[in-house]
Amino acid sequence: MSELENLVMNWITKAEHDLKIGQDELRTHDPATDMVCYHMQQGVEKYLKGFLTHQGKPFRRTHDIAELIELCREVDAAFDLLYQYGADALTVFGVDIRYPEDFTMPTREEADRGVEVALQVRDFVTAKLRSAGLAALR
Repeated sequence: MSELENLVMNWITKAEHDLKIGQDELRTHDPATDMVCYHMQQGVEKYLKGFLTHQGKPFRRTHDIAELIELCREVDAAFDLLYQYGADALTVFGVDIRYPEDFTMPTREEADRGVEVALQVRDFVTAKLRSAGLAALR
């Protein structure tokens, strides 16, 4: 595996771990919905950064999903679909939810929706990476 492929796979692996943590937490008796939503935002962010890395498209250090989608759209206009999924709505869970000021606990429905969106983004991005020749995802 090339150094680039290894880096991309590291992004994808970290995203998969975020997704797993959120899904596992939702199976508990009283899930911490704030942390589920946080990890879904983090996972989506990492899937997008993995794609951008694979494409050689630079990105700044950010948690803004819409900003990352826009960078992906510069490479592939099909990334516009992620707005229809509602992926950009996860941005609020990347920073604000981690701190007690202006904190609101997400509902179970919001957490479920976050997982659904993260799964859609995962499927979309990994399909793009496979079609772009990332052998490790085959």
